Formats: sequence, C-alpha cells, structure tokens
Amino acid sequence: MGSPRYSIVVPVFNEEEVLPELYDRLRLVIDGLDGPAEIIFVNDGSADRSLALLKRFHANGPRVRIVSLSRNFGHQAAITAGLAHARGDAVAILDADLQDPPELLPKFFKGLGEGWDIVYGIRKERKEGAPKRLAYFVFYRLLRRMANIHMPLDSGDFCAMSRRVVDHLNALGESDRFIRGLRAWLGFRQTGIVYERDRRHAGVPKYTLMKLLKLSLDGLISFSYVPLRLIVVIGLVISLMSFLGILVVLYRYIFTAYVPGYTSLAILILFIGGVQLLTLGVIGEYIGRISQQVKSRPLFVVDELTGFDQG
Repeated sequence: MGSPRYSIVVPVFNEEEVLPELYDRLRLVIDGLDGPAEIIFVNDGSADRSLALLKRFHANGPRVRIVSLSRNFGHQAAITAGLAHARGDAVAILDADLQDPPELLPKFFKGLGEGWDIVYGIRKERKEGAPKRLAYFVFYRLLRRMANIHMPLDSGDFCAMSRRVVDHLNALGESDRFIRGLRAWLGFRQTGIVYERDRRHAGVPKYTLMKLLKLSLDGLISFSYVPLRLIVVIGLVISLMSFLGILVVLYRYIFTAYVPGYTSLAILILFIGGVQLLTLGVIGEYIGRISQQVKSRPLFVVDELTGFDQG
C-alpha cells in the first residue's frame, strides 16, 4: 500500500454490535480520499468478539491495522496507543460507536490541507437524555472558565491533526491523559466544524457515570489550579467568620446573660470538619496524580500488533 497519507485511529472496547457498520462506512470514506489511508483499530481489552471481527476486517485488506492492548487501559490510553502507531501525515480520531459520523473526516482532512494544524468537531446537538446533555453542557463551560488555557466548547476527541501535532502530542509524558485538553494546550492553528451528533448506533455506552466523572476530574485538575485556590478562599472566609463569631461571643459574655449554645457549637464543628475533609479530598486528587506521574508506568501495554509488518 505504501506509506499512508491518512491515518484514522479508532479505540474499540466491546463494540461487536457496531463494528460491521463502522467498517463499511469507513471503507467508503477512505475509498474517496485522495491518497493511501490506514485504519488503526485499538482493541482496548475487549471481552466480546470485537478482536475477531477486527482480524476479519484486516484479512479483507491491508488498510486495516490492529493494536491489541493487554487489558482495558481506558479510552484515553487507547487513543494514545493509536496515535503512537499512526504513520499518516494527517491523523484523525474517531470513536467506534458512530455517534461521530465518519463521513465528516474528508472535510477535516481538507481543513488540514488548507493550512490548519487541528480541525475538531463541535457538537451542535446531542441525542442523549436531558440529564446527560445538561451535565456535558455544564462541564464544558465550567472547564472553559477554570482552565488556564482556551478550551473549545462542546468539542470532544473527534478531530484530525497534522503530523507535527501528533508528534508533539506523542512526546507529552502525562499519565492522566485528557486528549482534547492536551490538543488545546499544544496550540498551533486550530479550527472547529459544527456537526450534529447522532445516537449510539448499537450496543450500550462504555463511558459509565464513574468513568465520566474521572474524565471530568482529569480535565479540571490537569488544566486548572482553581480548586486549590478555592481552598484558600474558603479558608479565609471561615477564618473571618470565626473571628466575627468570637467577637459576638465576647460581647454576649460581657454585656448580656450568656447561655451556652451547644447546638450551635456542634453545627460549627461539623461544618468545619466537613470543609477540612473536602479540602483534603481536593489536595488528595492532585497528590494522587503526582504519585501516578512519578511512578512512570507506561500508559498502555501492547499485546499484539496486526498489519504493521506490511507497507
């Protein structure tokens, strides 16, 4: 096939229901591109028939390559593994659930050809339930206000990047990856394309509530010191309130009949204790990430490579 001009990275975790449709649509997309392309499926420790299907796709043609990880390392690590093995001058990231349309990729690649280094998708509308849509809406706007860099609103991992951006992204050594944040941090010339996000084509969502919360924390903590600064503000406010409370108690003790307020005292102790635990929790999140980074463990372990020995 020769050296690919385009690479499409697709992380896969238990997606046997959607893979046939995804592969058919991707084949049509890459057939219409103006240069050789490769599809890099990253099997992130799937326990269903996903890997078997991917190997069947590879048997149909050399354009399919598979990076099979030794276990489930998570969505962001799987994307990182795919980017590390992508060889194209233009590299795209696409989730396997078909909520992001593969047919938009040629438009992304065209943007790169016009001089942009990063072209990302902006989700105009979601098909999820109202609570999830609200959660995403609040998260992206909270992240944008708290982050120390400019974060595009309503933009996920669906994007296309130039070779130099991918090389810089691969060189970053962060253990808790938040790809869309790292992409924004790199800078370069970026633009967004608005699109309507579809419902999941088949199967069930692989991002559980806990995984979404972890991803949100990774984004907020990796790109913002606001939580730590809020602790300082809360500490100052509580100290001021405590000082005013002391003045009130002294006044009542000197000028009025003083009656001990055991209930008030208990409430204050519980309040301050709760604030202290919350403070320790926030600090613990930062320290935990420092500990993870210091260990310098690899982000993923490759169990098997398929198709990379071909041209």
